[in-house]
Amino acid sequence: MNFTRWSARLPGTQRRAAARTDHAVTADRRTEAAGSVPAARAERLTDEPPPVPAVDDLPVREVLDRVPALVALVHGPDHRVAYVNDAYVTAFGVRPLGEPTRDALPELDELGLLPLLDQVLRSGKSRTLKSRKAPDGRSYTFTCTPVAEGDDDGGVLVFATDVTDHAEAAERLRASERSQRETAVTLQRSLLPQELEEPDDLRIAATYQPGGTEAAVGGDWYDVITLGGGRTALVIGDVMGRGVRAAAVMGQLRTAVRAYARLDLPPHEVLQLLDGLAIEIDANQIATCVYAIHDPNEGRLVYASAGHLPILVRDESGVVLRADEPTGPPLGTGGWMHSSGSIPLGPGSTAVLYTDGLVERRNEDLDEGIAALQRALAGATGTPQVVCDRLVRSAGVTADHDDDVAVLVLQHPARTGPDSDLFRNAALELLGGVEAAPRARAFASGVLTSWRFPTELHDLGVLAASELVANSLQHGIPPMRLRLRRTDRRLIIEVTDGDDHLPRRRRAEPGDESGRGIAIVATIASNWGSRRTPGGGKAVWCEFVLPRPA
Repeated sequence: MNFTRWSARLPGTQRRAAARTDHAVTADRRTEAAGSVPAARAERLTDEPPPVPAVDDLPVREVLDRVPALVALVHGPDHRVAYVNDAYVTAFGVRPLGEPTRDALPELDELGLLPLLDQVLRSGKSRTLKSRKAPDGRSYTFTCTPVAEGDDDGGVLVFATDVTDHAEAAERLRASERSQRETAVTLQRSLLPQELEEPDDLRIAATYQPGGTEAAVGGDWYDVITLGGGRTALVIGDVMGRGVRAAAVMGQLRTAVRAYARLDLPPHEVLQLLDGLAIEIDANQIATCVYAIHDPNEGRLVYASAGHLPILVRDESGVVLRADEPTGPPLGTGGWMHSSGSIPLGPGSTAVLYTDGLVERRNEDLDEGIAALQRALAGATGTPQVVCDRLVRSAGVTADHDDDVAVLVLQHPARTGPDSDLFRNAALELLGGVEAAPRARAFASGVLTSWRFPTELHDLGVLAASELVANSLQHGIPPMRLRLRRTDRRLIIEVTDGDDHLPRRRRAEPGDESGRGIAIVATIASNWGSRRTPGGGKAVWCEFVLPRPA
């Protein structure tokens, strides 16, 4: 066996000794060539395994015995053990020489080193296996180096460096990172809605999946807010940054959105308020957000976007629309007037709001990811939860995904048959004048009778309609409209007019001839409210919760 490459790496005296040894071996081979077949070559012609070189006589042993690393020399295709140093024996005990590594050094087999030895013999190149925990409980990095060339079967020198301290330090660091990530995920999940509100006219599902690393836990959030009067606000956002700080900022923004939503403002005004608040929370932190409102009477989704990805809507025929405009800058940048847009969302439609973790990939254009999501949505049918799960799977999101993902799916079901009887609308245009109030009462009474409401609810509904119309006639201006809507859960009465001054509930003095209408409505109804409408008018509404069927 040729150990020339070993001796070339030794200090001067030992290298010269190694050279003399190698010269003697070469002279012996020349002598054998002139006479009989050398013993080693003769043995190879038999069924016996090839001899293992004697390392005891080599000067390199003096070096290897002093090496603090674990060293083993194996020879031939079955890796027969030629040598192990003292450090190796101390770690794993005495090992028999001349036996295959699989039997003599079972610890290497257990660590999966045998295929590596084969690769080193075939390629003639060194290979390294980093930080593997051995049966002695310590961690080693193994380096396997070829040590022979030419006609020899070759051998492999195995160095095992003890890296236990480094491995334990790395594990402590990973444990610390896992703990921080768990804290961030726990905070993130606690700040998301534990249960989604359930609007009468929409079916909704949502999912949040944190990224697979600590750094991927961010500030993604979503929310569903019932506004009253049959309307629903839908929100999704993403705070830039990672970790606990991003989750904390997200929680403050989500709470603010719910507070602003109670004002029943247009979407762009809500984002305007959020923009100023985001600067106050952290001037260095920005966030993207979409705030949308669904009104079943209009069949549209009115929205405003602060630098967020476009809403996707699949209509009843399966065509997917993309709500690209208008889009303003992210929250926290300041100095921008946001504006609202709209997209159809009629019966049978499905809308998807999502964060960038669902569609953004490294080395891939963002538009390609959105286009892929459009194609997936076009073929995704079923309940909102089924659609949500299919979109996440189609995007290749797994537990080790490198970014967090939030998805909100809403459907406006197309109701037919008996179910459609539970969702009805009726409207009356009011022209003003002394006949408007009795005409409104007669209209409300006829509609509620046709909807077969019990007498008590019928009378309360007629009274509420009368008071809201009287309030509009006194304080509003044309055009005026009375609208009644029923769902499977509530009766909604709404009056709109052309004046944008919102009514407020007040206590009327005994001598006052007015001021009691809104107070009466607030007393008899389950809920009431008002909002400004596009074009400079207002809507005042109230609702009654319907009794559940026995």
